[in-house]
Amino acid sequence: MDTVKKILRKIINIPEAKTAQHPLTLKELNTNAKHRVSVIAKEFQEGFHFIAKHPKSVTFFGSARLDENDPYYQKARNLAKRVAEAGYSVVSGGGPGIMEAANRGAFEYSKNAKSLGICIQLPREQKSNPYITDEISFRHFFSRKVIMTFSAEAFLYFPGGYGTIDEFFEIITLVQTGKIEKVPMILVGNDFWKPFDEVFRKSLLEKYHTISEEDLNLYTITEDEEVILDIIKKAPMRKE
Repeated sequence: MDTVKKILRKIINIPEAKTAQHPLTLKELNTNAKHRVSVIAKEFQEGFHFIAKHPKSVTFFGSARLDENDPYYQKARNLAKRVAEAGYSVVSGGGPGIMEAANRGAFEYSKNAKSLGICIQLPREQKSNPYITDEISFRHFFSRKVIMTFSAEAFLYFPGGYGTIDEFFEIITLVQTGKIEKVPMILVGNDFWKPFDEVFRKSLLEKYHTISEEDLNLYTITEDEEVILDIIKKAPMRKE
């Protein structure tokens, strides 16, 4: 850990008076690399064991900044309750906002419902929301994203920031390239997601030809809860 701190101090240009004076040796770099690989391998192992315990689930993504008075928080909460009622575990990133709304909806449906958190450790500590019945925590975003990619029969994306958009593109790229089987990706929030859809159609497809027309069928934009639930219930169980 000290080695990592030394590297970061040099990168962000902290004055030399606050840094170690000797250059890193190959042995130090090799030792640090082995430790990081060991931590990552452990995260993967524990992560796959965690999702194996919950084979039928729906994952909710969305902003951590939306409070309980926001209409999308309320929609996620209600929809999660109905997803739990349909017999699915509800999965989120474990934090506040839309994540909390999803876990809260499942928890309120039944204390026996599976309300799961796949959490991330951040420099500014993000506490798990109080509606989680089972959780796992990760140090690395990329290992967490791999586990979330294999964690559900359907993915619901509510309005969010860079993290939500990153998670959407991560999974849609894996589906588009055949790295994972096709899974329902439902974008909840017409006002938020329609502009993205317009860019995909007008810019990526029509102007630059960087995607195919069938790629536009990899996701569904809707706010209709009946449509969403119908898509979820018709989705086959994942084989991974």
